[in-house]
Amino acid sequence: MERPVVAGVDGSETGLAALDWAVDEAERCALPLRIVHASLWERYEEVVTDPAEDQPPEQSIAEGIVAAAAERARLRAPGVEVTAVVRPDDPGSALLQEGRDAALVVVGNRGRGEFTGLLLGSVSLVVAARSSCPVVVARGDRYTRDAGHGRVLLGIGAYDVDSPAVRFAFREAALRDAELDVVRAWRRPSLLGGSHLSPGGDAVETDGGDERRASDLLDKALDALVREHPRVAVRRVTVEGAPHRVLVQRSAAADLLVVGARRRDALVGLELGRVAHRALHHAECPVAIVPQYPPQAREDES
Repeated sequence: MERPVVAGVDGSETGLAALDWAVDEAERCALPLRIVHASLWERYEEVVTDPAEDQPPEQSIAEGIVAAAAERARLRAPGVEVTAVVRPDDPGSALLQEGRDAALVVVGNRGRGEFTGLLLGSVSLVVAARSSCPVVVARGDRYTRDAGHGRVLLGIGAYDVDSPAVRFAFREAALRDAELDVVRAWRRPSLLGGSHLSPGGDAVETDGGDERRASDLLDKALDALVREHPRVAVRRVTVEGAPHRVLVQRSAAADLLVVGARRRDALVGLELGRVAHRALHHAECPVAIVPQYPPQAREDES
């Protein structure tokens, strides 16, 4: 059985944007779509249950949300197999559970009822930071979410040689017939001359090879996938600067930003690095967080 694309919906505008993105992705990948709405009934404080009714009105609200979402999905992509479910659970836990059997989980950048000034909602952050499968947070304007730029942006980190994030980005570029913009940011040890201070405080001469090492890492990370996807146009770029700033700036001209997130054997807090965290809060396009496990952890998941 094929693993579905899971879309988390809550009746909000950002939830509908996530749903549309998930529908398009399911159609591109020829995968089924699973629509999930999760809520604990008692959180609807403004709703008073009428004993004469057959079911609580808050349950009717939830079922109405998923029914409307399913109808929207079928109209947008008639060929996609759609299922919809209401889960009596908190949204974060429900989507993490759904992600165990999913190809991808898609969420909006803010949820229903959250402050409009928030850059990222709490549910989106928890799911992106803890999911065992890739998560897309549907950010950006409609032009970007509808793949108007024809470009996928991939940030390369130190552990991205043949990583799940690299494979995910190549697959997305191939499915979209899009250019793959691959970036490795690098930093000089010091901006003063050709030396920097060692941890002990002594001046140490640098060899000026920081950019070259960044370029070498790009080659190592990409060469195998370039051979597997000869039709994907790849642009390799090394940029001096902080990685999170570089990727956020370049996201303005991309339809999807892909970054990896290292996961540990045991769950401890939110497992997001600085780059992924900043991208989720500030990128101008949808952001895909692709988990990367240590070798033993990957064997245990399979």
